[in-house]
Amino acid sequence: MTENSKPKVKPAPRNRRIAGMDPEKRHQILEGAHQVFTARGFDAASMNDIAAAANVSKGTLYVYFEDKEHLFVALIEREREAQKRGAFEALDQDADPVRALANFGRCLVRMINCEFAVSAHRIVIGVAERMPDIGRTFYENGPMLGAGLIARHLERMVAEGKLAPIADPELAAMQFLDLCQSSLTRPRLFNAVRTPPSEAEIAHVVNEAMAMFMARYGVRRQLETVSPPAL
Repeated sequence: MTENSKPKVKPAPRNRRIAGMDPEKRHQILEGAHQVFTARGFDAASMNDIAAAANVSKGTLYVYFEDKEHLFVALIEREREAQKRGAFEALDQDADPVRALANFGRCLVRMINCEFAVSAHRIVIGVAERMPDIGRTFYENGPMLGAGLIARHLERMVAEGKLAPIADPELAAMQFLDLCQSSLTRPRLFNAVRTPPSEAEIAHVVNEAMAMFMARYGVRRQLETVSPPAL
């Protein structure tokens, strides 16, 4: 058979979706999952329920997500991504590090104490022992990523002379994040407090967090003039 007589392979259509990679179908599934998890909770929800709510077959559902736990984590990531953009944008809205960090702190506390975020943390912690990859992914894409971004921000502030030298920016970032959540987030996780903190409670805790943080990392002129950030 000559080269010219060889049968030609018909090229695949350019717009053909790879299985499990259609963003519209993924969005459709996540919307259905959000409805089911919100209405029934994680434990009562089933993949059958989610497939029905998303108007897809169960086979299609498993092409995109291997189980309910991974589907829930994907939903968490979507919701968290939408919320955290506003929090990190707050860092760039003010050149003053005290006000910028305080703005971020308030956004952070609101975000992680909302009903969905609290429920998500409880569920991930509950499955992390038997499915450690889910716990690791949740941590790396959430707290660890956030601390890294804050650490880079602190390094910029130090370079601009707006903060004192920080030997360990990653540790300082974690300290700041923990201070902002102090007395607010842990009671929510254990359901000791069933409602999100008020704006007054958030402002009080974040203001105190800033006072402690700047006592350690602020430059002298800031320590002499710093006052609690306004709401």
